[in-house]
Amino acid sequence: MSGADASGEGAPSRAARLRGSMIDGLYGAGWGAVKLLPEPAARALGRTVADAAWRRRGKGVLRLESNLARVVPDAGPERLRELSRAGMRSYLRYWMESFRLPAWSKDRVRGGFAPADVHYLTGGLAAGRGVILALPHMANWDLAGAWVTTKLETPFATVAERLKPETLYDRFVAYREGLGMEVLPHTGGSAFGTLARRLRDGGLVCLVADRDLSSSGVEVDFFGEKTRMPAGPALLAQQTGALLLPVTLWYDDSPVMQGRVHPPVAVPDSGDRPYRTAVMTQALADAYASGIAEHPEDWHMLQRLWLADLEPRAGAAPAAAAGSGGTGTA
Repeated sequence: MSGADASGEGAPSRAARLRGSMIDGLYGAGWGAVKLLPEPAARALGRTVADAAWRRRGKGVLRLESNLARVVPDAGPERLRELSRAGMRSYLRYWMESFRLPAWSKDRVRGGFAPADVHYLTGGLAAGRGVILALPHMANWDLAGAWVTTKLETPFATVAERLKPETLYDRFVAYREGLGMEVLPHTGGSAFGTLARRLRDGGLVCLVADRDLSSSGVEVDFFGEKTRMPAGPALLAQQTGALLLPVTLWYDDSPVMQGRVHPPVAVPDSGDRPYRTAVMTQALADAYASGIAEHPEDWHMLQRLWLADLEPRAGAAPAAAAGSGGTGTA
């Protein structure tokens, strides 16, 4: 749930509280109603909603097309529109599945995901070494997490950005905890230390880590342009000795989500911590780029990502090479 509005300071206005209640109510209705639909009906509803949103050509769809233009630079306007329509359908499939996940049987969860090269993960865990799975916003990362806790019977810790309203954040936390995840709040400063302890104990940490536009993000080259990604995964790997594994996900025409666990990101033998963190974060970005280039329609990036698209902020601090923030949010 990265990218939603983080909680700010000060009392919310009456209008903001009303808007928050409406948003929370819509999500609640989704979880309550969609999970009761037969699966074919839920999929058809998702496509209908996706196509309606795509035809409206709102800010999210236009931003998605702008982002996809970087991923597929030789695509003309017609191809970009095709990709954005497929992207919205993929995005709504994610939501339809997520609303229904709590009602899925364990067998349905186990059969709903077919990752390749999962031996990198299981081997690291069997060796008693902590493992960090770092993912971009592709396909359904919640389903991948539920598969890990159900199929591999391995609990894990993750980080969630605080949402407005607080009731919506609580709803997301309860949803993910119900899938077997330990959910830590991104704010408050204690998440990094808790994740480090889990890894030193040989545990598993999963982080969605393809977007961090704070001043602590690490600047990387991504599809030929600069953006920033969280320093947290690389810092955790360095401090704990945990294995850092990029993961990419995608859909095909079947009900089963596909995925790949990429080879471990190595810690450089030389250089200071900022240098090592920058090298490792770039390696994550390269792994994400390889998966996104193969399945661009399954990358759900409906927000600004590249630095060239950001509005300049007065007095903004330059990006740190390896700040302590930016753990990555799920």
